[in-house]
Amino acid sequence: MYLKESKTVVIKIGSSLLINDNKVIREKWLLEFAKDIKELQKLKKNIVIVSSGAIALGCKKLQLNKKTLKLDKSQAVASIGQIELMNLFKKTFNSNKINISQILITLEDTEQRRRAINAKRTFENLFELNFVPVVNENDSIATSEIKYGDNDRLASRVAQISGADCLILLSDVDGLYSKNPKIHKNAKLIKEIKNIDSKIENFSSKSTSEYGTGGMKTKIDAAKVCQVSGCYMAIANGLIKRPIKNILEHNSGTWFLPKVSKLDARKKWIISSISPKGEIIIDDGALNALKNGKSLLAAGIRKVSGKFVKGDHVRILDKNNKEFARGLSSFTSDEISKIKGEHSNKISNLLGYVTKSEVIHKDDMVKI
Repeated sequence: MYLKESKTVVIKIGSSLLINDNKVIREKWLLEFAKDIKELQKLKKNIVIVSSGAIALGCKKLQLNKKTLKLDKSQAVASIGQIELMNLFKKTFNSNKINISQILITLEDTEQRRRAINAKRTFENLFELNFVPVVNENDSIATSEIKYGDNDRLASRVAQISGADCLILLSDVDGLYSKNPKIHKNAKLIKEIKNIDSKIENFSSKSTSEYGTGGMKTKIDAAKVCQVSGCYMAIANGLIKRPIKNILEHNSGTWFLPKVSKLDARKKWIISSISPKGEIIIDDGALNALKNGKSLLAAGIRKVSGKFVKGDHVRILDKNNKEFARGLSSFTSDEISKIKGEHSNKISNLLGYVTKSEVIHKDDMVKI
């Protein structure tokens, strides 16, 4: 139900799904998973895949034991393994006529607003081109200890940035149980969770596979991010054949329900930003366009004040200096000074480089 109603879907693949306990790549599973992605594309959904596996594949290629690797060696192995990972996806997805791209993200990319906006635009453009981004943490330049296979929190941030309606964490378990099902036969699968309280926290299992280090705790952390981002999240078994099809047909797994709508979450994020860095004064034509839900274009800007960079929080004022909205600027204050009042098709010539046409995109704007 929740997946069927979602427009943009992020799917996270755990390492144990790509490589089995005997260190054999599960090519047949990935081929079936590609069929799932193709079915989602037929349903006109935007898809992002967050995949673990770079270090595992690197270790396999080099015949190394990842548990004995030090950080600097892990970074090199990740660099080697990332090529193996993408080649695996390319080979498998090409057979199903699915176009893929690669995005490597660091923690800073998801935490800094300017970088997050850049990432959001990249996702949007890839969706328009009908490409499926395959995302992984940029382990080869990580400055802290690599927690291999722990991409759950990264996936939740990717879901938040891309404006996803649904995040699915495919793992080697059916979902969250009341007890550890490997130990207790009377353990019950929890189908839906609205509030993550201490009881739910205690249900989290710390058991991990040979490859993954995330366990259930990081999945709960990911769910917390999704709940305040207006995004549904599921923990589901990916080891079965056609796991996404199974979710579409049976709504299987444990589902975490959002606490707010996606729009409310977006508005809260923008409104709760730090003090605005500048102001943009617009004419009546632009004001009417914004009232009708349009983005702010350069042609409607009369004046810009303050010093700000791309991604900064700014106020939008009418010609009487009355605040109408707030938003995240796609241009610096210096760039806006050069293009204000001009038609969008002149921006590239005025700035000397190709850029987007919206000064503030409608999705990055909140009316006061």
